[in-house]
Amino acid sequence: MSVSDKHKTAALHPNEAERLQALRSYGILDTAIEPAFDDITKIASYVCQTPISIVSLVDEGRQWFKSEVGLGMRETPIDQSMCAHALLEHSFLEISDTTKDARVANNPLVIGDPHLRFYAGALLRTPDGLPIGTICVLDTKPRQLTPEQREVLAALARQVMSQMEFRRALLLSDRLQRNISRLMAVAGHDLKQPLQVMVMAIERIQSKLTDPRDKERLGYAVNAGLRMAEELDQLAETSALQAGFGAPRIKTFAISEVFDSIVNTWRLHAEQKGLRLILMRSRARAVSDPAMLRAILGNLVGNAIKYTSSGRVLVGCRRRGSFVSIEVLDSGSGIPAGQLGAVFDAFHQIDPASEGLGLGLSIVRRTSEALGHAVEVKSDLARGSHFSIRVPLAAVSAKL
Repeated sequence: MSVSDKHKTAALHPNEAERLQALRSYGILDTAIEPAFDDITKIASYVCQTPISIVSLVDEGRQWFKSEVGLGMRETPIDQSMCAHALLEHSFLEISDTTKDARVANNPLVIGDPHLRFYAGALLRTPDGLPIGTICVLDTKPRQLTPEQREVLAALARQVMSQMEFRRALLLSDRLQRNISRLMAVAGHDLKQPLQVMVMAIERIQSKLTDPRDKERLGYAVNAGLRMAEELDQLAETSALQAGFGAPRIKTFAISEVFDSIVNTWRLHAEQKGLRLILMRSRARAVSDPAMLRAILGNLVGNAIKYTSSGRVLVGCRRRGSFVSIEVLDSGSGIPAGQLGAVFDAFHQIDPASEGLGLGLSIVRRTSEALGHAVEVKSDLARGSHFSIRVPLAAVSAKL
């Protein structure tokens, strides 16, 4: 490869806006040094025998380091980022001699201090397939990793994402709790009104009764209703204090926008496995939160690619009255009947030897519940799996 005289800044990822949104959803940028991440970079340097190792997160205009060994800085401008080039690869980038690679030969960190000559980075990818950074190792002399070292670096990348997924799970749990509190606050307020009407009706009947025992019995009902109203007041008050996280941002949008984004993210992964990623075009307009729906479909498509060794993954939709059923079908090995009931559980792996944390389908379930969208799964060990999500159609929607 010929080397240009001009330094080449990496091109932006095809889904750059969504990639940045995913990165920021972890709440990790500009946080303090943490031993859990430092241990990972130390292991990377030791195993790969390099003086420098980094957990690098590629932000807008910069790359920020959650952990670093041997570099002595926490961030660099994006035009000095080798990791930004790695984001455009499928899973791994290795440059044996930086002076001979046109992408980085004139990088300021190559032509100046610390005169980097070697780079290898394993991608950090979200469950829905978006690359947000790397764990990388660097050296001041040309070299090449062994297959075993590459395998360890990839394993460490998964460990970094495990740490980050747990961090985000805690954030989501906190937000979910706030949403529950908000719901309880609304329920406490809304349920009180029919209860008051009921108490008033009972009192009216009670005033017309002549039998003291009947009056006494209805008195118990009135007192119970009043106590319940007080408890609802307390529930609304307490829950309102805990509420504060906003509801999903529901709006009307073209389903094709979400479909195009999903295909851009996952096409390369499908091609690497020799799979056909087929998109059935639709002119339908849905009513949902597009970012949350994108997360659901991204996880479903990523899961389908993960468990399909040959054939195709198909994404399409069908009208079902006032709803649209968005469907993801694959030609994989299918899900055993005994596991169908647990596929949406957190940390459940259909294949225990597969990569990832088993959080993808759990995220699908939690997100769909937050949106009020029903998700179903059918599977045949001979034909593959079929996931569908039921989303409201816009009042006036074009034919599918």
